Amino acid sequence: MSVAATFASPSSKAPSTASLAVMLLLPIALVNAVGFIIPVLNLARMSFNEALPGGGIGEALTLANWQSLVSDGFYLGLVVNSIGVSLLITLITLVLSYPIALYLHRSSGRWRTFLTVLVISPLLTSAVVRTYGWIAILSDQGPVVQTIAALGFTPPRLMFNLTGVIVGLSEILMPYMILALLAGFGRLDPRVEEAARTLGATPFRTFARVILPLTLPGIALGCLLCFVLSISSFITPKLMGGGRVFLLATEIYDQAIVTLNWPLAATLSMLVLIIFGAALGAYSRVLRAID
Repeated sequence: MSVAATFASPSSKAPSTASLAVMLLLPIALVNAVGFIIPVLNLARMSFNEALPGGGIGEALTLANWQSLVSDGFYLGLVVNSIGVSLLITLITLVLSYPIALYLHRSSGRWRTFLTVLVISPLLTSAVVRTYGWIAILSDQGPVVQTIAALGFTPPRLMFNLTGVIVGLSEILMPYMILALLAGFGRLDPRVEEAARTLGATPFRTFARVILPLTLPGIALGCLLCFVLSISSFITPKLMGGGRVFLLATEIYDQAIVTLNWPLAATLSMLVLIIFGAALGAYSRVLRAID
C-alpha cells in the first residue's frame, strides 16, 4: 500500500463526531457550571434556610421564606408591580424602537452604517453614567421641567418616582430592542410589500397584513430580552427611584445588604429565575404559534 493511500484511509483512532462535540462543549459547560449552575443551586438551598438575627444563616430547613412570599401582601404586590412595570417598559421600548429598526433595515450604504453606529454607541457607555445623565435632565432644575414651566404649565415630577424609572429604563433598553428587531427582520422581503401595493393594498393594510406578521419573530425576541433586562435591572430603579420605587431587584439588594436577610434575598432571587423561565416558555409558545 502506498503512503498516499495510507494517509487517505480513515484512521481508527480519529475521534467520532460525538466525542468531538463533547470536547468542544466541555470548556463552556465547565464555565457555566462554575459561574452559574453551582451559584444557582446554592441560592436554591439557601432559600430554605432560616434567617438568624444579625445576618446569620441557620442550618435548619424551613418553608417560611416561600410562605411569606405567598401570604405577605407586600411581596405579592412587589411581584405584581415588578412584572407590570417591566411589561410597560417593554411595550414603550417596542413602540419607540420598531420604526427605527424598520427604517434601519430598509436603509443601505454609508447611511445604514452611520445609523448602526448611532444605535450601538449608547451601549459603549455605562448604564450608571446614562442614569446620572437622565437624573440631570429630569430633575426639578433640569431642562425638561424648566421648559414646561417656561411654557406656563405646571411641570410634573419626573424624578425619584416610577415615571423617572420608566423613562430611564426605556431609553437604556432601546438599543437592545433595536438590535433584536433587526435580527428578526430577516423574513421581511421588500418584494412582498411591492406585491401587496401592486394588488391595491393601502400602506396601513400592507403594514398590518404583511410587514407586522413577518417581523413577529423579531418582536418576540426583543420583548423577551427587554422584559428580562428590565425586571432584573437594579441600578436605574435604585438611582432614579430615589428609594421610593420598590421592585424585585431593589428588594433583593435591601434584604441582602441592608437587612442582612440572605435566605429571603435568595428566595426572591429564585423567584426572579422562575419569572425568567415563564418568560422563556411564553417566548417558545409564541414562536411555535408564528411558525
